[in-house]
Amino acid sequence: MTPLLQGQGLPPFPDITPAQVVPAITELLATANAALTQLEANIIPTWTGLVEPLDRIIEKISWSWGIVGHLMGVQNSPELRAAHEEMQPQTVEFWMRLGQSTALYQGYKAIQSSPEFANFEVAQKRIIVAAIRDMELSGVGLTGEPKQRFNEIQLALAELSNKFSNNVLDATKAYNLTLTKPDEIAGLPASLLGQAAQSARTAGHEAATPTDGPWVITLDAPSYVPFMQHSQRRDFREQVYKALVSRAASGEYDNLANIDRILELRREMSNILGFANFAELSLASKMAPNIAAVESLLESLRSASFEAAKQDLENLRAFAISKGAAEANDLKHWDLAYWSERLREAKFDFNAEELRPYFPLEQVLSGLFNLAHKLFGITITAADGKAPVWNPDVRYFQVANEQQQPIAYFYLDAYSRPAEKRGGAWMADCISRSKLTDKDGSTVRLPVAYLTCNQTPPVDGKPSLMTFGEVETLFHEFGHGLQHMLTTVDFVGASGISNVEWDAVELPSQFMENWCYDRPTLLSLGKHYETGEPLPEHYYQKILAARTFMSGSGMLRQIHFSWLDLELHGRYQPGGAETIADVRNRLAKISMVIPPLPEDNFLCSFGHIFAGGYAAGYYSYKWAEVLSADAFAAFEDAGLDDADAIGTTGRRFRDTVLSLGGSQHPMEVFTAFRGREPDPAALLRHNGLVAAK
Repeated sequence: MTPLLQGQGLPPFPDITPAQVVPAITELLATANAALTQLEANIIPTWTGLVEPLDRIIEKISWSWGIVGHLMGVQNSPELRAAHEEMQPQTVEFWMRLGQSTALYQGYKAIQSSPEFANFEVAQKRIIVAAIRDMELSGVGLTGEPKQRFNEIQLALAELSNKFSNNVLDATKAYNLTLTKPDEIAGLPASLLGQAAQSARTAGHEAATPTDGPWVITLDAPSYVPFMQHSQRRDFREQVYKALVSRAASGEYDNLANIDRILELRREMSNILGFANFAELSLASKMAPNIAAVESLLESLRSASFEAAKQDLENLRAFAISKGAAEANDLKHWDLAYWSERLREAKFDFNAEELRPYFPLEQVLSGLFNLAHKLFGITITAADGKAPVWNPDVRYFQVANEQQQPIAYFYLDAYSRPAEKRGGAWMADCISRSKLTDKDGSTVRLPVAYLTCNQTPPVDGKPSLMTFGEVETLFHEFGHGLQHMLTTVDFVGASGISNVEWDAVELPSQFMENWCYDRPTLLSLGKHYETGEPLPEHYYQKILAARTFMSGSGMLRQIHFSWLDLELHGRYQPGGAETIADVRNRLAKISMVIPPLPEDNFLCSFGHIFAGGYAAGYYSYKWAEVLSADAFAAFEDAGLDDADAIGTTGRRFRDTVLSLGGSQHPMEVFTAFRGREPDPAALLRHNGLVAAK
């Protein structure tokens, strides 16, 4: 049997090839469509008569197509792209058919009004209500020409999103800066030189070494970020910065036209459903009640951070002047990371590179797993070899409860592979928790998560030595994984992150980041990879002091992205008098302290909103950060040095936020944990900001 037709369990990755995708998905879709036709003709409006058989149909497609999507992100190839592109329209058509099935919709409505509904568990009720809402937002009420046009738009958007993502990957891969002379690498840390020499060898310079070069700098984050922070060659920083912000904005990988078309189609689709714009449609299924509530939060955070961001820039200027820098009075975008790092070094007497030797991946994982045990009572152990993997570097882990019974598993794909793996970091579900009923009775299927990062890989015989930012990213994705893995909901439609409103889904991930600044936690993460020396206390104190360094600038950057996203999907009229660049420049006046360059087309690589799930939802990071900061404040209130209180509070967090998944509204889940609704004060305090008066 073709591996992609297995339909359940752990994917047999080594046996899956791009050539199998088209025949397998074609066969699956034919079977699923036939089963759906049968179900529609014999609707029994009960949980066992409708919801369970529909789940079985959906799960088979989700399992197989989910593997294809996963491999598109971590093992991309021209052959896989072609197969994905060929099957995507038919797959989208299946989901459209599902979302627009009048028979299923009427069945759900009949369940909702039946006597059985009153006796449902809370999760079951919410699944039914969400299904009705989602079908209405999928166009179930449309007929005739509007329905046909709506479906055409859905197909076109799926294709455009895929094209957008591929263009970003290809444009990132297409650029590199080859350095060959000692003066060209001035200021670059040894870790980057090792990585750049390895990139050079991959590019065909077989004799490249960290000491003699050549060195290849790429736009991949583990290369780009330290280069911008440390390169003393301002001309090269300018070149690399401009390459990044103009990625996928010209030539064969140009996304400019794709953006216009995506925005135009999203607005048209929203209008067909009766919404004024896509932002309104997006918020119809989110925690935030309306656009005004989002804008109110963004403005409160903007007003608390704008003056701080201006002061950050003045501090950089003053520092650069004190160092006699020629560019001091005219700092450009490509100077900010460099001078921020120099000021951080001077102010806190350390730099990010100094910390790398103290954060080998294995030690960081050990500290992270110990923290998870302390907070949530779980035990995480290596299970390498018990699951097939797509790359030899991928790890596999088991999660067990207090009774040492397995409750979940996860893959960890930690390292950057720019030739085949898209940038960024993410968590995705491989298998969701659910209760299965068969002839032998009910059994619970355990959840399995994919955790994907893009951190610095092992180089020249050294282990993966992480920056503190990479440590935070790992904690972030692990937080998402915890919500997927520690769920106790047995209905697949609400277990883990399923049915969790998009603007609440970042709560556990951002919550976990806070622990990187907790003294016992950080000291448990940091041990020198060669000597075993623990992270010195002075480094902890410096990291803590540096936490709010330039936090106004960091906050304002996220506000700018959020506002731009909301404006483009809200008030902006594609093809109108105001261009996308006009919108960006208008918003930049109140949300950036240095205006963007004329050639800055960062939107052309803004995959979150044009190829991901964050369209008219990028604000979700800040919305959820209010929740996560306030949730962490509960641990601060309990006393971070009180092990018993931390354990008690951690179990309460596990039994609410991590356990309940999408079975209840996130406000109910949050108040069940915190005892009240969220307060943004903790977020401003953690960022060293005070609300504007």
